[in-house]
Amino acid sequence: MHMKLLTVAMLSTSLLLTACGGGDDNGTTIFVPKPEIPENNIKDPVASIPEPYTKSDFSAVASESLILTYKMLGVNGKETLATSLLFVPGGPMPATGWKIVAWAHGTTGVADQCAPSRNATNDYIKGMISQLLAAGYVVVAPDYEGLGEPSGRELHPFLNVKSEAYSITDAVVAARAYLSGQGKLTSRQWMTVGHSQGGHAALGAAQYASRAKLDYKGTIAVAPASNLAAILALGEQSVENAPVNQQIPAYAQLDTFTALITAGLRNQEPTFGYSNIFKSPTDLIASRAEQDCADVLGDKFGAAMQEHLKSNVNLTNYPRTQMNFMTIPLVKSFLEKDSQPAQVKLNQPVIIYQGGKDATVPKAATDLLVLTANNKGSNIQYFTNAEWDHGTAYALNINNIVNDVKATMPAND
Repeated sequence: MHMKLLTVAMLSTSLLLTACGGGDDNGTTIFVPKPEIPENNIKDPVASIPEPYTKSDFSAVASESLILTYKMLGVNGKETLATSLLFVPGGPMPATGWKIVAWAHGTTGVADQCAPSRNATNDYIKGMISQLLAAGYVVVAPDYEGLGEPSGRELHPFLNVKSEAYSITDAVVAARAYLSGQGKLTSRQWMTVGHSQGGHAALGAAQYASRAKLDYKGTIAVAPASNLAAILALGEQSVENAPVNQQIPAYAQLDTFTALITAGLRNQEPTFGYSNIFKSPTDLIASRAEQDCADVLGDKFGAAMQEHLKSNVNLTNYPRTQMNFMTIPLVKSFLEKDSQPAQVKLNQPVIIYQGGKDATVPKAATDLLVLTANNKGSNIQYFTNAEWDHGTAYALNINNIVNDVKATMPAND
C-alpha cells in the first residue's frame, strides 16, 4: 500500500509516546515546552468598514450580519489581513455587554472562493448560530488566515494550529473593537465552538487564548482533527481489502485532505511542489486545491480513479501519493508539531464530542488526543456515541452544544 508507512500497532506506539511526552532513541522523555504567546497589540485591528453578509438571512435573530476585514498575526510572524463573519443579537444589549462565541468552521478548502463569508451558511450551522444569537451571544466566525482574504495571494495554512488560533483570537479582538466604535458593549468573556477542522481550530484557540488578553471560558470541539498521520494511515488501512467502489470515495477523501495539507504548506514554502507528495499525473489534480473547494476537488480525484478502472481491474497501480512522503522533513514537522493540538495543558474546560462511525476523523485519533490532553493535565469532558458519524456527531448535538455554551458561559451573568 502506497501510504502504509507503519503498521497500526507501530503507529499507535509512536503516537502514544508523543501523547505521554515522547521519547528519543535512548528512551529519554522529551517534553514539549509551552510556547511563548505574543499579546495582540495590533493598532486599529479593523481594516475597513464591514460589509453586509447577505448569502444567508439571519435577520430573525440578528441586528447585524457583517463581513469584517481585520488584521491578524500570520503564520509567518507578520501582520496580514483576514476576514470573518460577525453576527450581533437582535435583543437588548446586556448591561455588562454581550459575551462572544467564536464559531470555527469545518474544512471547505484553501481557495478564497471556499471561505464561509463568500457562501451561504448550511442549515445546521445556521440553526446553531441562530440559537446562540437568540440566547444573547455575539457570534464571530472567522474564515481563517488566507481563506477569503482580500489580496487573494495568501494560501490558507490548512490545519496549522497557531494560524487557526490567531485567526480566531484576532477576529474576536477586532470584532470587539468594531462594536465598541458603534457604541455597543461586549463582555471580556468568550469561548470557542468548532467542528472537524473547526474542532481542531477551537483547541488551538484554547491553547493560544491569552493572545486576546480577555477572559477565555472554554472550548467545545466536535470530531476535531488531530494526529493527522494516524488519520491518513488508518484511513488507508480501513479500505485496504474493500471492494473498489468503497475504496474510491475513501481514497478521494484522503487525497483531498493530503492536497489541502500540501497547499497549506506552500504558504510558507512556495517552492514546495505537489509532485513532492503526489505521483504524476495525480499531482496535477492535487494542484487544483488552490482553485477548487474540497468537495469539487474530491470529485476530481474520484473521477480520475474511475477513469483508471476503464482499463484496469483495480487501483493497485493507480498513481496516488509518493512512497514515504510523511518522512519529508517539512511534512514530518507539520504532522508532528505544527498541526497537533493540545500539546500543552489547556487552562480552561474542554468538551469534545466524537462518533464511533466517523470515517473522516476516526475515534481512535480522538481517543489519543484526549489521552494526550489528560496526560498534560487538561480538563476534558469526552462524549462519544457508537452510532454518530462525522456529520451527525455535530448535527445531532446542536442543542447540547448550545446548552454547553450556556452552562460554561451564561449569557446574562
